Amino acid sequence: MKYMLQVIGFTDAEFAEGEGPAAEEFVAWLQALTGAGALAGAGYLDDYKLATSVQVNGAGEQLITNGPFPESREYLGGWAIVDVPDLDAALAWAARCPGAKYGRVEVRPVLG
Repeated sequence: MKYMLQVIGFTDAEFAEGEGPAAEEFVAWLQALTGAGALAGAGYLDDYKLATSVQVNGAGEQLITNGPFPESREYLGGWAIVDVPDLDAALAWAARCPGAKYGRVEVRPVLG
């Protein structure tokens, strides 16, 4: 079964800058996933300050916002798709993710 592990960072966390020991920990975690044959895909996202959001209102008008929402302290920093036997295995990999230490990891089943 496939699960998406979404790495949610906090703007004041160490890995928000993508450098230092946290980055090395992420590389080691991805290597462990690969070695176990559980990694189905992964990616890092560029700086959250470079985000652009698009919304469409009821009239079909677009609202485009540059940068993160100022009131939000959380951001999506990266993701991994794991192919594991069950939710317990996905949660075990999520707990090993450095994102669980520096932020949080959201685990969701992938449909289809």
